[in-house]
Amino acid sequence: MSRFARRSAIAGALLCLFGMIAAMLHAQQAAPDVILTNGKIITVDERFRIAQAVAVKGARIVAVGNDAEIVPLAGPNSRRIDLHGKAVIPGLIENHAHFMRAGATWLREVRLDGVESRAQALKILRDRAKNVAPGEWIFTFGGWAHQQFSDDPRPFSRAELDDISPNNPVMIQEAYFRIYLNSRGLTALGIDNKRPPAKWIDRDPTGKPTGVIEQDGVREIAARIPDATTQQFEAGSLAMIRDLNQAGITAFGNAGCEPRWLRSYATWESDGQLNVRVFCIDSFNTSSPAQVDKILPQIDQILLFQGDDFLNSVAYGESVYAPLHDNMLAAKAEPKPDQLFQWRRIAAEIAKRGLPLHVHATLEGSIDAFLTEIEQINQEHPVRNLRWAFAHMDQVNERQLELMKKLGMYAAVGSRPAIMGGIFNDLHGDRSYDMPPLKLIQDSGIHWGFGSDSTVVNQYRPFPILWWAVTGKMVGGRKVNRQPISREDALIAYTRNNAYFIFQEDNLGSIQPGKLADLVVLDRDYLTVPLDQIKDIQTVMTLVAGRIVYQGQNH
Repeated sequence: MSRFARRSAIAGALLCLFGMIAAMLHAQQAAPDVILTNGKIITVDERFRIAQAVAVKGARIVAVGNDAEIVPLAGPNSRRIDLHGKAVIPGLIENHAHFMRAGATWLREVRLDGVESRAQALKILRDRAKNVAPGEWIFTFGGWAHQQFSDDPRPFSRAELDDISPNNPVMIQEAYFRIYLNSRGLTALGIDNKRPPAKWIDRDPTGKPTGVIEQDGVREIAARIPDATTQQFEAGSLAMIRDLNQAGITAFGNAGCEPRWLRSYATWESDGQLNVRVFCIDSFNTSSPAQVDKILPQIDQILLFQGDDFLNSVAYGESVYAPLHDNMLAAKAEPKPDQLFQWRRIAAEIAKRGLPLHVHATLEGSIDAFLTEIEQINQEHPVRNLRWAFAHMDQVNERQLELMKKLGMYAAVGSRPAIMGGIFNDLHGDRSYDMPPLKLIQDSGIHWGFGSDSTVVNQYRPFPILWWAVTGKMVGGRKVNRQPISREDALIAYTRNNAYFIFQEDNLGSIQPGKLADLVVLDRDYLTVPLDQIKDIQTVMTLVAGRIVYQGQNH
């Protein structure tokens, strides 16, 4: 063989070797980082397909299919997770909550979310009393209602709170409905037989305060609990995010993102420590015509969508004009013409700027009045493609849904009756059993999703809410809604449909190639478990952007 031939053969061999190495490197680079196999993948895509396995590369899903299709994609460095037949759903999305605010008290308050026994609730309070410093407040800011205690659905009394904690002030807030104080709490707040002469302080026939603060005084009294330090807020928020991940929540629309809170969240994101996606809904504080005059030019300066898929601002809301921010506990809403004039001034400017709007609207009178204003605005500035939404909508009716759908609006439907259903029954009578009218909303064809409004007026865990949606039962088992929907429709409302409210429909809400790998592994099959077990479903593992952010013990 000539020297040239030998050189050519060597070169060919080297080229072949380099090609093989390159192919091996490419195969290794292209292999998924994580594959989950041998499961029931509930994709919640448009066809609601069921798969066995899913492959994740980086932050995104790269393949969904059966085991025979997905297993061969694994490379030597791929992490393999055998699901042992467990169900997987997309990460659950809240379209309306107040989680940022809740971080300030998460580690300082007693939470009674989902506690169905009054005896257990009292034990939780008693245990907290044993572990606080003298004079320290024992408190909760909501997330429960006394009707959830199936063994004894009574409100708390001053005497039993005194027995639980004779040496520490106690304030137990029941949604925005009532507050229960012990004797130390009354003293700490300066409430006695004569002071203050407020009608919202319940008193016995001798004038002595009973410890009950009725709803008109709830916010004023709650505001007297000491605010959190930055350190307390950050520690509480990180603990809360871990609990949200454990509950299967991977993204939420947050109503009210204060700059002091956002700074901490931005730091966690830049450090790679933010394990939940946050989409802010913010507005200017306006309660007078003068304030409306002031903020109208500022609306023109609003910049949304400047963040990313972990932290962003996506809509104006939830309040437009504060005097029209209706109360779900009121008998009815009667907006005044001068108030609606100011509301319309703001909403028209938002439409003119082409901004999304997310409006608190609970009672029938508010929904009617706002729709009348939006119809007029729509004639000059069409809102169809702006994703304008009403939030909560407890008393929405068929005619209103038809008009909303015609205008191209969305419905961010409240799930507060999951704990407040009994209170609604007491206040609104028979009508409360259609608050909100879930089946009517589902059958209307409007684009809708669930927003819990947590954490004061609702417990935060999604599965008791999904249980309420498909059974009509609140925590504790009391039937409070006669318009249940299918478990498939309820899950769609908590995942794929909610992705639209946070402008992430191309990234979140279903398990499909190309979407972000936000996944939740369940301890039982949501689609087949008996209905009354839906509330008890536990999360085994949660992934956000392909990272395991929660993993239960023994898994």
